Amino acid sequence: MNAQPKRQLTLFDSSCIIVGIIIGAGIYQMAPDIAKGSHQIGLWLNENFPGLGQEVNHWIGVLLLWLAGGLISLCGALGYAELATAWPKEGGDYVFLSKAYGKWAGFLFGWIQLTIVRPGDIAVMAFAFATYSAAAINPFGQSEQGIAIAHRVYAGAAVLILTLINILGVRQGKWAQNLLTTIKALGLVFVFLVAMSGPKGAAGSAEVQPLPVSLALVFVLFTYGGWNEMAYVAAEVKNPRKNITRALVLGTAAVTVLYLLVNGAFLVALGYEPMANSQAVATDAVAQSLPRIGAGLISLLVCISALGAVNGLIFTGARITYAMGAEHRLFSALGRWHEKTETPLPALLIQGVIALSMILIFGDFVKTLLYTAAAVYLFYLGTTIAVVVLRIKEPQAERPYRVTLFPLPLLIFAAVCLYLIYSCFTYAWSFQRLALFVLAGTVLAGGLIYALGPKPRNNDDLVP
Repeated sequence: MNAQPKRQLTLFDSSCIIVGIIIGAGIYQMAPDIAKGSHQIGLWLNENFPGLGQEVNHWIGVLLLWLAGGLISLCGALGYAELATAWPKEGGDYVFLSKAYGKWAGFLFGWIQLTIVRPGDIAVMAFAFATYSAAAINPFGQSEQGIAIAHRVYAGAAVLILTLINILGVRQGKWAQNLLTTIKALGLVFVFLVAMSGPKGAAGSAEVQPLPVSLALVFVLFTYGGWNEMAYVAAEVKNPRKNITRALVLGTAAVTVLYLLVNGAFLVALGYEPMANSQAVATDAVAQSLPRIGAGLISLLVCISALGAVNGLIFTGARITYAMGAEHRLFSALGRWHEKTETPLPALLIQGVIALSMILIFGDFVKTLLYTAAAVYLFYLGTTIAVVVLRIKEPQAERPYRVTLFPLPLLIFAAVCLYLIYSCFTYAWSFQRLALFVLAGTVLAGGLIYALGPKPRNNDDLVP
């Protein structure tokens, strides 16, 4: 049981983890709201570049928002690439925060990930899968209670089955990820080709109810979430000096290109106003060419996309818990690596149990998860600043990659993190203060456990 991670993830495996986690259901659910948020950009372009035409300017506004999300994510990925290639250990942020600020910072990150964030993220994507699955096949009936039961059953089954696949071995986990990611990427290409080749929708007459650009940016970055997951499995990547940076950059860039192509296809197929007002934008775009089977194909594609995200989150999330358990005696049972399956078996089990508990108890837990975003971006900010801190604290450490155009990408990403922390906090304070108190209580509990528990051991064995 006391084995260690082995380097068996190729560049393709690593890129599939990133792409598979980023591309969940967000691209299908949030594209219309992001289009509404670009309305102000389109109006500004109309005033300054009237010769392009109002419709074209609105299209440009939509694509600029999606491009901005990709570039901001890439700025964050460059910082993680420097840290992950310098310290290619399991745990990602856990390792970086511990080295930069002390063991307490890494422990709090691992604690929040274990108790709230990671199981909650898994539950969100599982519920997205359940929503579309239940809409197609629901043996529990179409009553409100029947739909709620179906959502719990489908979401729970997804988490249970994919957790078991990852428990069987790292090969099974990565093969499942590669397959699901390949299918979902090809699915997006399919949506692009069908939408572009079908009848073109004329600009609609329904008035668009605009959203603030700031809120649209939050939605965009949410759909890009997951680009940092590569750092959590750094100890299992072959040739980490090169492949970690390549996977982070290639994965983020590939998703950006896919998102731009698909949103461009939505605009061509439907027009700006119909896209912004659509309730099922991908279905509407594909239905122009495939009216009979379009809805079913999109539902299947969303289910596969959500499953790919669930599997990736399960795969990487357990590595955070493993890293925490390997250093903190109180959680040492979670810091064991199973020799036969070559997986962090106890961490996978406890992560699956917590995620299943959230699904069974809360049912609509997805609605509360956005309120944890402030904590998530706070840790993002801490890790980004850690690039500078560790350059000062450990200047002698070998850094196979250094942030390109340092410190500009870090400043951009740090500024966005601060803005999102402020936005998430003020939104939650206005509409759901209880969630903030629960989050604060969880952080406080973690701090007390760290302060009163046994001191962490110095453990450099996370590198195989």
